Amino acid sequence: MTTRLPHTLRSDARDNRRRILDEARAVFVAEGLEVPMREIARRAEVGPATLYRHFPTKEMLVAEAFTDQMLACRTLVDEGLADPDPWHGFCLVIEKLCELQARDQGFAAAFMSAYPHAMDFAAIRAASLTGAAELISRAKDTGRLRSDMVVDDLILMIMANNGIHASTPAARTAASRRFAALMIQAFQSVPASAPLPPTPRFMPAMPRHKSDR
Repeated sequence: MTTRLPHTLRSDARDNRRRILDEARAVFVAEGLEVPMREIARRAEVGPATLYRHFPTKEMLVAEAFTDQMLACRTLVDEGLADPDPWHGFCLVIEKLCELQARDQGFAAAFMSAYPHAMDFAAIRAASLTGAAELISRAKDTGRLRSDMVVDDLILMIMANNGIHASTPAARTAASRRFAALMIQAFQSVPASAPLPPTPRFMPAMPRHKSDR
């Protein structure tokens, strides 16, 4: 359901479209899909007529924003496959995928729930998993990725990362980075003890016992 850009679209029209999409994505992530179209137009600094000229319906706008999100995921996998060091490429994908998902804050899940027939989710998922499977296979050939890892482990990691809750987007991203580092160590064929990224505190510090002082 994504719209197609005509080849003759003027540069100012392209700028308006990109600004609308950038603002829409930020609004949907931060405030949900219920934000009115007129509010998105206001934040993008365009008139409602301009917004509706590019995106006649809200579903088309949300779908376009979601498509960009999916393309970002696929681009990450492609970057990993293009890395001359498959293990480094694998680690890069884990780190960036977790961070991207942390910044997403449930936008993808909300979109699929609100517009289940907007696009072929099965095809998008299949294409992403095919690339991920190839990346895993190459990383295994280096001997650094554990031989029993399967694509389902990557899905499990994504599900767990999606369960991270924090008081602020920055804290959520920081926690996700630490989680990614933990997962990379868990996926290694030989255990490693590299320093982990810092994590925000989710609970108040526990009082120390006298014997610990």
